[in-house]
Amino acid sequence: MNTIENLPVLKRIIEGYMRQVPMVHEHCDRCLASARWHANALLMVVDAAFDSIGLNYFQSVVPKVELFRQQFVETGEIAVMEDLVSADNDKLKDIWKNSRSWKVAKEMAAYLSSLKIKDGLDDRSALICWAKNSSLEHWQQDPVGSIRGVGINTYQYLRMMGGVDTVMPDKIVKKVIYAILDKAGVRRPESDIDFVLFVEQIAPEVGYRAIELCWMTWLVQSEAGLSRTVKYAALLPKI
Repeated sequence: MNTIENLPVLKRIIEGYMRQVPMVHEHCDRCLASARWHANALLMVVDAAFDSIGLNYFQSVVPKVELFRQQFVETGEIAVMEDLVSADNDKLKDIWKNSRSWKVAKEMAAYLSSLKIKDGLDDRSALICWAKNSSLEHWQQDPVGSIRGVGINTYQYLRMMGGVDTVMPDKIVKKVIYAILDKAGVRRPESDIDFVLFVEQIAPEVGYRAIELCWMTWLVQSEAGLSRTVKYAALLPKI
């Protein structure tokens, strides 16, 4: 773990980035309250599974999760985790073609369903229970982390939606944070786990939460010449 060097400079640079994403605090409040996607944990699982294959989140993942919600959740055909586990794969592929994503989603849902049965929980409470008891350092031994197709980014993303204030070490997050550290003259953490721990450490020191720094890195990106903060301003409160 790096010692926090040049903290005043680092704080000033990060504040400049955060001013570009004024909605990030409210969005992260909702995420930490496990209230994304209308507080529907089933949709959060589907979101994480779709996101696991690395497509554009706002252009590819979000519209398909919304389509899943409309066609399956709103109709009651797939209302809870157990329904997803037993759902017909061919019907699911009408929404999202990638078989690996559905395998990941079903296995995550199966594990969370087991928590529901064991502890008498609903979907959302099961997600929160899992996240609260999950571990970064031993993520590969975790019942969710050990699912084939769940890498550290998917694992961390689901923990965030379960209420854990943390960060994903994905390529965009690392690119932006590394650029900030380079400008501040702060040494880069090397491994993915060291990166996550480092961001968790610096976040309160610069006046933010780790999850806010994570979402900031995605939202400061531009698409078709428009900042995502502008392009998706109306979308973010819905997800």
